[in-house]
Amino acid sequence: MGENLTRKLLGASLAMGELTPGSDITVRVDQVLIEDATGTMAAMQFEMLGVNSVAVPLAVMYVDHNVLQIDDKNMQDHHYLRTFSARYGLRYSPAGHGISHYIHLEHFARPGGVLVGADSHTSTAGALGMFALGAGGLEVAVAMAGYGFDFVCPAVIGVELTGTLGPVAEAKDIVLELLRRHGVRGGRGKVFEFFGDGVSSLSISARATICNMIVETGAATAVFPSDEHTLTWLREQNREADYRPLSADNGAAYDGVEHLDLSTLVPLVAKPHSPGNVVPVAELPRTEVVQVCVGSSVNSSYEDLATVAAILKGRSVHPAVQLTVTPGSRQILQTIIASGVYEDLMHAGARMLEPVCGPCVGIGQAPTAGAPSLRTFNRNFPGRSGTAEDSVYLCSPSTAAASALEGAIVDASRIDVGDLRPAVAANPGIHDLHITGVLPAEERRSIEIERGSNLVPPPLPGPLPADVSASVLIVVGDDISTGDMAPDGAIAMSVWSNIAVCARFMFRRLDPDFHDRALEWGGGVIVGGENYGQGSSREHAALIPLFLGIRVVAARSYARIHRRNLIAAGIVPLVLPTHAECSMGQGWTIEGLAAALADGATSVTARVDGDAVLTLGLDFSPGERAILSAGGLLAQVRAEGRVLLEHDGKPE
Repeated sequence: MGENLTRKLLGASLAMGELTPGSDITVRVDQVLIEDATGTMAAMQFEMLGVNSVAVPLAVMYVDHNVLQIDDKNMQDHHYLRTFSARYGLRYSPAGHGISHYIHLEHFARPGGVLVGADSHTSTAGALGMFALGAGGLEVAVAMAGYGFDFVCPAVIGVELTGTLGPVAEAKDIVLELLRRHGVRGGRGKVFEFFGDGVSSLSISARATICNMIVETGAATAVFPSDEHTLTWLREQNREADYRPLSADNGAAYDGVEHLDLSTLVPLVAKPHSPGNVVPVAELPRTEVVQVCVGSSVNSSYEDLATVAAILKGRSVHPAVQLTVTPGSRQILQTIIASGVYEDLMHAGARMLEPVCGPCVGIGQAPTAGAPSLRTFNRNFPGRSGTAEDSVYLCSPSTAAASALEGAIVDASRIDVGDLRPAVAANPGIHDLHITGVLPAEERRSIEIERGSNLVPPPLPGPLPADVSASVLIVVGDDISTGDMAPDGAIAMSVWSNIAVCARFMFRRLDPDFHDRALEWGGGVIVGGENYGQGSSREHAALIPLFLGIRVVAARSYARIHRRNLIAAGIVPLVLPTHAECSMGQGWTIEGLAAALADGATSVTARVDGDAVLTLGLDFSPGERAILSAGGLLAQVRAEGRVLLEHDGKPE
């Protein structure tokens, strides 16, 4: 039986382990992507590894998240990241140049490679036939140092696409349909690989939309074949030499297969407060909106913005609606200006924003509390917009444009849509000038890294205690996001380089007293529901509990990246049985925790308030047990003196 594309990509880079779902594997990494919000922690932990240079062919640091600079802390971060990059051999993309995932797709992503990024939406590069995976900052730092990337081998789900999209359905509706089927938990432990006749009808921008947002199902990533669309994209970026045709074999085996007829899709919308809360736009009661936002790390391509402009051309945005538009990169900005798309948008009344993440991470354009805001973004978790009591809906660009005209959520079938303006080719070489190159090694050694007072190294875990005796600090529900632990927004994100200060924001939306209680009690236990830690890869959500003295979390299930971040930080993510009744203040005593992990036990017993017995699951691979037993990933790497993996690739 033939091989699927995911297995081919992983097999070509496999350094250790076997490609069996659930098994520990290590892969060689070709490229590393880091952005500023997670970058300071990743960089400081890289320095703790004691290496002299990055040891992968390409590593790029992007400044795209927090660029508002409400005080000097933000610029301190940028100075540190720029000089860190110069010292250790990363390329550096400055603030305002664009959103990491779009720039990486334009300038660096290439078929057949493995990309690891300190951002959950690193998966975007799967549009070009890469295996692209988001992870926590420490895991990315270890990979960047040349030790490879460790993870648990995923199952591969083949998604057969047939037919073509109708006149008002878009790529966003494809991924929203998958979210309608799977919710935000159904993709855990899986990679979605797309094949079938329908693939050829999707542009690279469309594929990027799907790959970016597939992680909202809980999936690790998504992969598309490398085909004629890929060649055209690379040729337009003056990178034709990077092209390799790649696809699954005929009759390839998958761990599961599902089918999607593109011609049956209708415009969809994700209602508050989850990307998985999806319904057809036509079934939504009339919902008036006060704000429409287009563009983020998803749906800010030229194709997306030209679609919006074609709907708005010659019309004006509804007077009760504020419309914002964000291009994904300076190259896209240049193209929409040259093609006339910018002028169409401006004449319609859109506010044109600079090419940064901006409102997607709650930095600017926070909506009115309780008033519906319609966005082409990838997440609508509570409070992510910057407003605690927000009401955010997610949709496609055409639905956003039609709704901006109507003043209520409607699909584009209500509007006469003009033709898209053809793109005017940009010169990618001009934009390459704004991304620094890599200096010679002898020159880099003399560079002094700028460290402002806002840059404070993260806490380090001690050895895992033999026994744990602690009280339950908080009990939270299902689908709690990492944004509830390390919130978005300019104020909170400005202190992400200082865990002690960042910790003051943990669970503030849910329980304003959590931080002070954790300090007063000297740590404790966090109890969660299903899919604990969904969303962003921000490892702050694990480093804050470590700083507060927390060494165990108990939840019914976990999101992939946050679970790995907890393990890397030396915190044990225990599995809570469904029948357990927990409350704040309960005293838990877990005897023999360290021994149980080392011995391969599958459960451990907690005595609750000195009487009741609670059985907690220890669901770990052998590699994960080794990390926890070592006292976290950094301690393990330092103690074992791990072997650097040889890489055939040359620096890019």
